[in-house]
Amino acid sequence: MKQFDNLKLSNQLCFPLYACSKEIIRKYKPYLDKIDLTYTQYITMMVLWEESKINVKTLGKRLFLDSGTLTPLLKKLENKGYIKRDRDSKDERNLIISITSRGKELKNIAIDIPSSIGKCIGLNDKEMLDLYKLLYKILMYESNK
Repeated sequence: MKQFDNLKLSNQLCFPLYACSKEIIRKYKPYLDKIDLTYTQYITMMVLWEESKINVKTLGKRLFLDSGTLTPLLKKLENKGYIKRDRDSKDERNLIISITSRGKELKNIAIDIPSSIGKCIGLNDKEMLDLYKLLYKILMYESNK
């Protein structure tokens, strides 16, 4: 019946986004297993490779993750020796995350992961850039509400 067409899975934007996200993250697994990181730990390290030092609240905003997800993740990265967690000397409520020298070394090992994944998804450079822009448009719209 036409009145229920909006409830068909094939008419939902959320489904292909969800399924693609899951499949792309699955493609990362063999590469990330080699460096003993989960996908969420990997994207956290990517931010730290850029920033070197960052406040947990800012990190959460960059990754679209809440503190309940970040706290155990950061503890694991600290236990692996990749990061250091310290209270801000100016404001004890703020937790500052810093990359360690071991965490910086990991960047050299992970350098080929993005290009390896890029070869797995079947899009040309223009298509990847267009998709990236559209997905970020959605993320920015949602985060500015």
